[in-house]
Amino acid sequence: MGLLRTILIIVLVYYGIKILSRIFAPFLLKFAAKKAEQRFGDQFGQFQKGQKQGAQKKEGEITIDKIPETKTSNKNVGEYVDYEEIE
Repeated sequence: MGLLRTILIIVLVYYGIKILSRIFAPFLLKFAAKKAEQRFGDQFGQFQKGQKQGAQKKEGEITIDKIPETKTSNKNVGEYVDYEEIE
């Protein structure tokens, strides 16, 4: 009797989640779309603000916003070996 009861509970929970997801899925999708639209709008606003600031600069003026990190290479890695391909 315990096995039958467990299977019945699992089936009821499965169908309950299925029905609830059909009811709440449109609301969740609208919420997610609204949040994504808000994030994209914020990024676009920051981009436009940067463009307006860039328009105030004189022509030919150079500015560096970010200095790239310099990567150092180890010269003692090994020896270059020239080879020929054998057919």
